[in-house]
This record gives sequence, structure tokens and C-alpha cells, in this order.
Amino acid sequence: MFNLLSATPVFDAAEPVVTWLTVGLACAAVVAGIILFIAADRKVFGRYVKYAIIGATFYALIIGILMVVFNLVKRTDPGYMEENSLNADVIGYVLVPLLIAFAVALICGIVLFVLSRRADRQTFKRVACACVALIVAAVVCAAATIAVYYGAHIEGDGWYDEGEFDDGNSSVNQLALYLSAAGLAVAAVAAALFLGRNDKSELDSRCIALAGITVALSFALSYIKLFELPQGGSVTFASLLPVMLFAYAYGPKKGVLVCFLYGVMQAMQDTYIIHPAQFLLDYPIAFAMAGFAGVFANVKIMEKMPQLKFALGAVVAGALRYVAHVLSGVFAFSSSALDAGQEVWAYSLAYNSFVFVDILIVIAAGVLIFSSRAFNKQLAQFTGIKTKRAALPDEEAQPAEDAQ
Repeated sequence: MFNLLSATPVFDAAEPVVTWLTVGLACAAVVAGIILFIAADRKVFGRYVKYAIIGATFYALIIGILMVVFNLVKRTDPGYMEENSLNADVIGYVLVPLLIAFAVALICGIVLFVLSRRADRQTFKRVACACVALIVAAVVCAAATIAVYYGAHIEGDGWYDEGEFDDGNSSVNQLALYLSAAGLAVAAVAAALFLGRNDKSELDSRCIALAGITVALSFALSYIKLFELPQGGSVTFASLLPVMLFAYAYGPKKGVLVCFLYGVMQAMQDTYIIHPAQFLLDYPIAFAMAGFAGVFANVKIMEKMPQLKFALGAVVAGALRYVAHVLSGVFAFSSSALDAGQEVWAYSLAYNSFVFVDILIVIAAGVLIFSSRAFNKQLAQFTGIKTKRAALPDEEAQPAEDAQ
């Protein structure tokens, strides 16, 4: 009988095949799109873009599910568990409780959204109180399990104190980590609220559906890695593009929230956690910065250049994510720099530069997508944004029907 645990090497071999198959299909799709853009009329090209996006969505979800299975199989391998016991404990005590709390909050939000339109005021209040109690209970339970885990591991593990290191300089700077995480979190929330102060879009069923789809797509694409770094971090196949498109469409307030939740999920996929504040900096806070991808979406001077607006927003989002990773590297992983005989700040700045490669891939893909009038038209219709916001230079000369 086929034993999944003994098939781990097969799954390891399958991962690069899936990755480069995806890259090849994407390149073929781009080449086909360029040929159609040059040789065919705009309606044919518009249909191609529409169906290419739909096909890519389903492909990414299917591949994502397969890669999740591969990853879970590897994590249940006894040999892997023995070599990565710290990460296994992190999953059980830190990530699973956080995901449960996230799921409870998401379900309660959906229930309250439905009831707000159909139930009477008294019923809504009762259900709202029950939902708030459930969310608070889930968060308290998650905090308790996290406290238990770090209470057991925070001493004598070689990170938080001298431990096995002889130089005595490799301890984690816990105060700086907590201050960095708190400072960036407060700054991100304040900036999102300020930049989104004129945002009048509602958190309706369409917005919730798009948020769920983009998070799922980003999570799926995050398994398609072009290369990985030894101490966490990887360059993926434009995995941040879906959630950054959501942030562009719905603004920083909703974008930062959705990207923050995606960061929590990302920790499940690429677990490298040694400290609570380091977890916040490298996952939820760092990925929340992708929510600023839409900061230039409403700039009127670039009204006819959605490609430029998205590219500039992506640069801002990538730079902010880079800051979070650098602070984590300096205050949590200084031992890596010391072992390499390098200055801590220089080492962290260089190590985390992979973020810019990742963002460049996202920008390239985003510019191609925003160059399609069909996509801009669909984006405007789906999100309720004025079509004018996503206009292209030559779009005004055509009737709206031809944009499809």
C-alpha cells in the first residue's frame, strides 16, 4: 500500500517541477497575449485577457492545494519532525490558535454582515454580543497558548540568552523587538486610517468575496518559490499580486487588514519563528505593508496611468515590508551576522534585499495586467470604482462597450 510518509522525497522532487511548469505557462500566456495584442483586434485581446485571468485563478488554486498537501506530508514525516521539533511546536502552540481565532472572527463577521441586512435590531444586537464574546475568547485562548509556548522555550534555547554561543553577543534584543513591532504596527494603522479617510466603499458581500479570493490566490502562489533563503524568506511567483490588487481597488484601510490576515496565514507556510515580536515583524506586520499598494490609486495627475499608480504603490509597499524584515534581522537574528563576521545592520540590509526582487516580479505582472482595458473595466465594475479611475490613455476615444 502506498505510504504517504515514505513518499516525501517524491513530493520534494515534484515541487520544483510545479514551480517551473507554472513559470513556463505564465511565459507562454504572456507571449500569446503580446501576439494577440499586435495581430488581433481589441475585442479578441480583451476576451483573451478575461479568460486568461479566470484560468490562472483556477490553476493557482489547484496548484496551491497540491502544494499545501505536499507541505503537510513533509511536516508529518517523523524524520522532518525530529529535525524541526521547534517549528512543529510553533505550529501547534502559536499558528493553529491564531488561525482558529482568525477563522472565528471571519465567520462572525460574515454572520453579522448577513444579519445586518435581514434581522431586526434586537436580534442583531444579541448575535453581535455573542460574536464579540466568541472572538474575545478565541483571542484569549490563542494568547494563552502562545504564552505557554514561549514561557517554555524563551530560556536556554541559544537565541534569547548566550546558550550554546560562546561570544555572548548573540542574544535577542527583546526590548528593541517589542518596540519595533509595536511602533510599526501603530504607524501602519495610523497611516492606513489617514490615507483611507475619504474611502467610502462598503465592506459588502462583493468586497468580502474578493478579499477571500485574493488571499487564497496569494497563499497558493506563495508555494511557487523561485528560490528560498536559508533563514526564512523567499522569492515567489508574484504571490503578493492578488492581495495588492485588492488593496489597489479598496484602499489602504481594507488593504492593510486583508494583507495582515494573509501574513498570519503565510506564517503557516514558511514557519521560521524564534520570538513573538519577531513573528509579528516577519509575518503579519511585514505582509500588512502590502496593503499600501493602492496609495496612489486616486491620484488625479496619474488618472490615465494605472500601471504607474500600481507600480509606485508596490514600491512603497515593498519598501515598508523591507523595513519590517530588516528590524527583525537586526534585533532577532544578530547571531547570523556575527557568525559570518559581518556588521549586523549591513548583514540584515543585504539579506532582506530579496524583498525587492519579489516586488519587481509583482510590478512586472501588475503592469501587464493594468495594461489591459478589459481588466480595468472588469475591476471597475466588480469593485464599484469609477471607470475613470482605471482609464487608459486611448480609452476615452472609444465607447465603453469596446473596452470589453
